[in-house]
Amino acid sequence: MDFYGLNKTTLLDYPGHVAATLFTGGCNFRCPFCHNKDLLEMLGEAPLQEEEILGFLQKRRTVLQGVCITGGEPTLQPGLEEFIRKVKEMGYLVKLDTNGGKPEVLARLLSLGVLDYVAMDIKAAPCHYATAAGRENVLTQVRQSVDMLKGWSGMYEFRTTVVKGIHIKEEFADIATWLEGCRAYYLQSYRENENVLSKGYAAFTKEELEEICDLLKRRGIPVSLRGIE
Repeated sequence: MDFYGLNKTTLLDYPGHVAATLFTGGCNFRCPFCHNKDLLEMLGEAPLQEEEILGFLQKRRTVLQGVCITGGEPTLQPGLEEFIRKVKEMGYLVKLDTNGGKPEVLARLLSLGVLDYVAMDIKAAPCHYATAAGRENVLTQVRQSVDMLKGWSGMYEFRTTVVKGIHIKEEFADIATWLEGCRAYYLQSYRENENVLSKGYAAFTKEELEEICDLLKRRGIPVSLRGIE
């Protein structure tokens, strides 16, 4: 596998653990508010080779506890399973970030027991998922991944980056119905930067996000805000 970014130490990406974060290139979605557009078509710097990454992880075994694999969309990578096995053999916990668009890959990894934590993006309510994901005909696959994680005994979370121009408060009632029975759901605020795929969107205020949280909590969803000052 090739990687297009490495965060050598993070206290944020893997809850409760010191971790390194690896960024894969390529994605099957085109979310207009994506903040990693260079990874979509792998337009960043020259990729880091798998051997280089494994060497780094070997040296950092006494410092790091976990490895987060994000993107892009990691489940598109044909070498993902084998790479995760190598990381697990070093004694690391492995967290996978995914958009849920490849449920067959997720099912395989869950069945093998090589994942310790999965974070899955919920792009929007089902009624306009295609707009938020930038792709038609992805909802069936995403639903399969949601159902799979809700039935998994391991650690997982669902999360939504909340964006003005994409989301409205009322749609979170539909998301609550969809995610009923889930163990953890996080709302993250949109932040525009130079790598956003399509500019012009805005963030909800903290007060607005708290109102959405209250709506979700009233419907039994265990929701929290993340990264909100």
